[in-house]
Order: sequence, then C-alpha cells, then structure tokens
Amino acid sequence: MTASNVLPFLRNLSAVLLFGLSIAAWSNPLTDNLAFSAHFENDLFADTDAQYTNGMKFTVVSPDLKNFFHKRDALPDWAKMWIEDLDRDFARYIPFIKRKDVTRTLAFSLGQNIYTPEDISQTNLILNDRPYAGWLYFATTFQTRSTDRQDTIDVQFGITGPLSFAEQAQDTIHRLRDISRPQGWDHQIRTEPGLVLAYERILRHTLVEKPSRTLGMDLLTRFGGAVGNIATFVSTGAQLRAGWNLPEDFGYSIIRPGGVTQVNALHDPDHTGNRATRGLSFYLFAGIEGRGVLRDIFLDGNTFRDSHSVDRKPFVADFMTGATLGYGNLKLSFAKVLRTREFRGQPNDHRFGSITLSYAYD
Repeated sequence: MTASNVLPFLRNLSAVLLFGLSIAAWSNPLTDNLAFSAHFENDLFADTDAQYTNGMKFTVVSPDLKNFFHKRDALPDWAKMWIEDLDRDFARYIPFIKRKDVTRTLAFSLGQNIYTPEDISQTNLILNDRPYAGWLYFATTFQTRSTDRQDTIDVQFGITGPLSFAEQAQDTIHRLRDISRPQGWDHQIRTEPGLVLAYERILRHTLVEKPSRTLGMDLLTRFGGAVGNIATFVSTGAQLRAGWNLPEDFGYSIIRPGGVTQVNALHDPDHTGNRATRGLSFYLFAGIEGRGVLRDIFLDGNTFRDSHSVDRKPFVADFMTGATLGYGNLKLSFAKVLRTREFRGQPNDHRFGSITLSYAYD
C-alpha cells in the first residue's frame, strides 16, 4: 500500500466498522447473539506493584455479519452508497475479508493500561526506571473466522498522560486495598493522542480429538504486528491447549500494548451447531509469544515532546499458563504471565495475572 492510499484506507476501514454495526442492528434484535467480556489484569497476583501494573478492557461482540459483502440488498439505504468504495479501496488490500467460508464479527472495546516504576514511594523523578504512564483507549475490531483460521484487524485510538485518568484509577484501587498511594505521577509521560493499527492471524491445528468432543488437544500458532505512535512491533507465538470439550475458538489472549482485541465469541453466530461451549468445558493452556519492538511509548516516551524515557530492549517474550472453565454461554479464564525484561536496567522479569469473564446471549 502506498502512502497516498493510507487516508482512503483508514476512511474505509472506519466505514467497515460502522457498517458492520448497522448490519448487526438491522438484521437482529439488540441482544440476539451478542457476546460480552470483561478483562482484568494486575500484578497483585504476583505480589508486586510495578511495571505493567494494571489493565482493564470491556468488550461487546456482534453476531455474524453475514450480509456484509454478499447481500447488499439487506443493507439500509444510507449504507449502500459506500459499498463500491469499500470494494475498490478497502477490500482489495485485505483478501481474507471476502472469503465465503468464514463468519465475520465486529467488536467494540474500552480499555485502560497503567504503568509505574518499581519504587512508587518516591516523589522525585527516577531516571533509571520506567516512566509513570497511562493509556485510555477505544478499540474497534473486525474479525473473520473459519474452523482453523482467524484473521483480525484492530484499530485503537486513545490518549496518554493525565487525560488517561491512570493516576485517579490507581489511587482508587490502592484506596480500596488500603495500601499506600503512588507518589510520582507528576512525572508521567505527557498527553498525546494515540492511534494503532494492528493485525493478527491465528491458525488452529487439531492434535487430538476424541469422539463426541470429550477430550481434545490443539496447537494455536499466531503471527501479527502493529504500527502506530503508541506501539510498533511484529510478533509470533504459539499456544497449546488440552482438556474436556475443547471449544472451537482461538485461545486466550492477554492485553498487549497495541495488540489486537481477542473477540472469541461463545455463541454460534452462523447457527451451524458448533457452539464454542456446549455443556461443561474445561481445559488447560500454555503459550509463548515473542515481539520485536520498534516503538513502545510507555518506555520510549512521548513522540513529539520531551518526556521521561528508558533504554528499551528490542525483543520481549511472554510466557503464559492458565485454565478456562465454561458452562453454557458463560466462560471464565485465568492465566499467569511472565514477561521478560523490557528495558535495560529493569531489575527482574515481570509477572502478573489475567482474568476474563465472558457471556453470550443466544
């Protein structure tokens, strides 16, 4: 894609996301096959209070957007005028969108990440530790899925600095936990609007599948990347899952700076009977992901202004183990994560816990 095509591409990407929502509302009642999830991450699970210290994300997922490209007559009149532009200026750059053997979903997320140095009791600037930072963002996610492949486009836009309300959020958490409040938020990275465009592909490889889907094992391989002033990176990884009534989804994902929003739905959007969780489901998982990082605003500091920064490492790895329990349309996942050192001078690898609770309407 050339530089002259970037603005039309982003314009039509926004149109895709808006059209998807209109189609979902046009063809289904408001609660028909919608899915919701709440994602919470914190290093309190590892008895620390530093580095990536808290993350929250709330997501709503649409039903399958069956008529998105193939049944234009089902669209509202005001939307039809955009279809030719979408076909010409957008869809040709992303061939998987027009595949006919997939389901398509749209998700909207609201999230916040909080980062602090190791010693939060000091009021002065700690030059050799990571900056205080917050990221408040809204994400729109378009995803296509088949039984063995998932493609995701994610657009995040938000703000860093005092307007991210990270200081207020952390103060509230510490007050509720009755622990001392961080003292160095006056040195946080400055206010900066942020935009990240991310993509990820996950492939599912079935290793063991017993009759009636009782016991199973699969391997999920992934690769992707992101570009933007908040985060720019390439990534690859794998996740192994084994358990009872293993769902036909694409695994567990943690909240990553600029990473795609995982929108695995519990419902059966194409009504094929392959519901992600039918009856009781339980499985264990373990995964690894490596990222080659070209930019991380939470370590590199502001893009256009001077701010506190540290010497970022170019490669970061996450190691994850966890379990998922599902029953009917409800699913609960928990993971423990070890993240390797992200900057030179960081005293230790970082550990935190990740919990996601999801529910889907029939």
